[in-house]
Amino acid sequence: MRYCLALDLVDDDTLIAEYEQRHRHIWPEVRDHLYRCGIIDMQIFRLGTRLTMVMEVNEQRFSFAAMADAERQSPLIRQWEDEMWRYQRSTPWTEENNKWQPMTPIFRLAEQ
Repeated sequence: MRYCLALDLVDDDTLIAEYEQRHRHIWPEVRDHLYRCGIIDMQIFRLGTRLTMVMEVNEQRFSFAAMADAERQSPLIRQWEDEMWRYQRSTPWTEENNKWQPMTPIFRLAEQ
């Protein structure tokens, strides 16, 4: 299964460069956490200050609720998320208490 999510960055070239640098080599514990949550692959794309994350997940192992629970239980993952929030901003459409907002699929070539 594939999910696509959106988030914005602070409109500051220095902070954007730092954010990209920090994602060139994420903490091994963060990488392991993502795999444990059932994420098979994850990519983040940027256009200006808008980020788009594409996640391929194992449908039997992944859920947003379980991932959020695992994040709350890990001080190190919370630290990473808190540090990333320095660079990130909610989109105008982000639901309250959410960070990355799931996007709604509107087109699939295979269904045409």
